[in-house]
Amino acid sequence: MKTLRTLCLLLGLTIGSVQAQELNCTVTVNSDQLFAQQKTDFSYVNQLKGIISEFMNTRRWSNDQFTPSERINCSLNINLIKSLTQGAFEATAQIVVTRPVYGTNYETTTLSYVDRAFNFIYLPTTPVYFRENQYSDDLTSLLGFYANVILATDYDTFSKQGGNLFIQRAYAITNLAQQGSANGAWQTGGDRRNRFWLIENMQNQQLLPFRDAQYTYHRLGLDQFAANPIQMRKQTLDMLSTIRRIGLQLPNSVLINSFFDAKSTELYNILFEGTPAERKQAFDLLSYLDPSKTETYRKLIGG
Repeated sequence: MKTLRTLCLLLGLTIGSVQAQELNCTVTVNSDQLFAQQKTDFSYVNQLKGIISEFMNTRRWSNDQFTPSERINCSLNINLIKSLTQGAFEATAQIVVTRPVYGTNYETTTLSYVDRAFNFIYLPTTPVYFRENQYSDDLTSLLGFYANVILATDYDTFSKQGGNLFIQRAYAITNLAQQGSANGAWQTGGDRRNRFWLIENMQNQQLLPFRDAQYTYHRLGLDQFAANPIQMRKQTLDMLSTIRRIGLQLPNSVLINSFFDAKSTELYNILFEGTPAERKQAFDLLSYLDPSKTETYRKLIGG
């Protein structure tokens, strides 16, 4: 698990700062599409951003000690699509998580995931109260779920399988929501990119090598890149080979697809500096694993 000592060593920080909550979450709520389609008074929607931001950024999600500078940078961008009844919203949301790379000013994206069914009920008279062991409503379940996914993603990059506790918590939230919510995205059926399959992939034993590779890639690779770029490229190619082996067993994994949504440009830039043989291997792997970006990857071999 990521500890304050590990973070201080990695980020060059000093102990003694004021303890802070774990997340530094930027929240946006876009209601343009909703307002364009429906003329109902949704003035209370403007409260949502502040309420969600307070929920994500003031609640403690772990027992670990964080200084303000150590908080996990992330964003939750919600797009309200329509409201069929008062306070019931159909929405999508993009969750993005980043982390600093040691010795640089660069922030690497560790997760970029779009939830296509971020549906919830919100009325200004309804308290937003999260109960970890009890389903209350979709909004608090969604926020609690993604807070734990964010933490799991970040912790996995600092220690091998460091996110286990948060994955277990997110999975428990999913199980409770399956019993209490009508939102199908908590269920196993339907869209294989929904949030159930995201957390299923994160705790799936067949994907443990992928999670282990996240630690190697970030902590032993990116964080050492400035000192040893050759080793970084080797580790990146090894990781892609591992992902290919996993993909043969679990095709169309939402966790792997989300990884390439977050990392495609970064992977290209790292491997572009490689030898001709490395670039050829990189093209073969990337075009197979992330075929929608094949033409971009083709530049690795001069195409």
